[in-house]
Amino acid sequence: MAVLTDFLHPQDSYAAEKIMLLITFFLGLTPLRIAGPYGNRRIFISRLGLMITLVQGVFFAYCFLHSFCSEESIVGFFFKTEISKVGDVLQKCIGLTGMMILFGMSLSKCRDMKAMYQMVAFVDEKFLDLGVEFNYRFILKFRQTKLLMMMSVCCSYMTTSMWILFHNQIWPSFQAVGAFFVPHIFILSVVVLNISFAMRFGQHFNLLNRVLKNLYHQWDTRTIKTITQKQRSLQCLDSFSMYTIVSKNPSEIIQESMEIHQLICEAASTANKYFTYQLLTIISIAFLIIVFDAYYVLETLLGKSKRESKFKTVEFVTFFSCQMILYLIAIISIVEGSNRVIKKSEKTGGIVHALLNRAKQPEVKEKLQQFSMQLLHLKISFTAAGLFNIDRTLYFTISGALTTYLIILLQFTSSSPPAVQTACSILNSTEIANVTQT
Repeated sequence: MAVLTDFLHPQDSYAAEKIMLLITFFLGLTPLRIAGPYGNRRIFISRLGLMITLVQGVFFAYCFLHSFCSEESIVGFFFKTEISKVGDVLQKCIGLTGMMILFGMSLSKCRDMKAMYQMVAFVDEKFLDLGVEFNYRFILKFRQTKLLMMMSVCCSYMTTSMWILFHNQIWPSFQAVGAFFVPHIFILSVVVLNISFAMRFGQHFNLLNRVLKNLYHQWDTRTIKTITQKQRSLQCLDSFSMYTIVSKNPSEIIQESMEIHQLICEAASTANKYFTYQLLTIISIAFLIIVFDAYYVLETLLGKSKRESKFKTVEFVTFFSCQMILYLIAIISIVEGSNRVIKKSEKTGGIVHALLNRAKQPEVKEKLQQFSMQLLHLKISFTAAGLFNIDRTLYFTISGALTTYLIILLQFTSSSPPAVQTACSILNSTEIANVTQT
């Protein structure tokens, strides 16, 4: 009964994360379990979870090696050119490397994942001191929506791809299917896990800004405004409900806000440490696949492809376009989740300085100046192994690189026939000269 209550009406942060943790647990991405009743929860590293991670890694390695040794590939069923062979080998190699990195991080960084969940739960408890209570059912629905979207995208893509293959009397082995489709599922699962944490961090910053704005409005109007029952019920439909904080001294509110801000920054830093190599891997895989898929589609639509295939042009374009869209969704989800957290964290500084301009008491001014210094030294940033920042500037970087590589690939395709003709003419001239000399 308690388990059903946690799934339907979660009362704390751990209960709201149970579905997400359960799915990623069986996928081998988070070897963590939650135990204990409400008020006495604990999260721990499960040996069964570690075993599942190892089994998943071994299974994918087997599928990859079998399909590689037998030279069986889903992409190879559609057409085989020199460029497609190179792209297929690169996709397989980076897919294997990427999956090993994902599973390796799940094993080696599971303590960081555990620490993140604990810090998020602790921040929620700290917000209670400021009169903020979270609506964990809203958070649970967010998790369920993202998971449902992920499963819908994966199932739609896999169903469409397999129908195209079966429709053309092609029956790939389960090893080839596993080597090709399994990375999509795991990559999107990591993306959902990442944006789930980003959602909580953004929510925390949003609430912190609301608390400080509420304090600013109290000083602005010089009156105390309590929240009526009607207003409270409307706010409970959102991700949180905010009660009056009149009984607290402004210095206490600012001090607690500083502590919460520091905890959020530490949690975000831990998340960046945990996801940094995983996001680098996902973005690298996504970029490589988008480049080659876009090339295959453009080459076919422009009529430059010399492929010999039983697939119709519509089927060919649909297959590679769907895969390209899937990874575009992954990149956009990662970037937008990180960018949202950064933008909300940047708003805190403006609110603190607005409070500093209106503060009259020396004690309050001192606290706000300390808060201002803290904001200067504690800034949120998300990077991919320190190589590049994960924000909206990444769109421009990827677009520029994608355009460059597509132009190179298309020019290579266009210049191939003339090069062959030139080589043939040189050989013919040499033969004629030899005959003449003879």
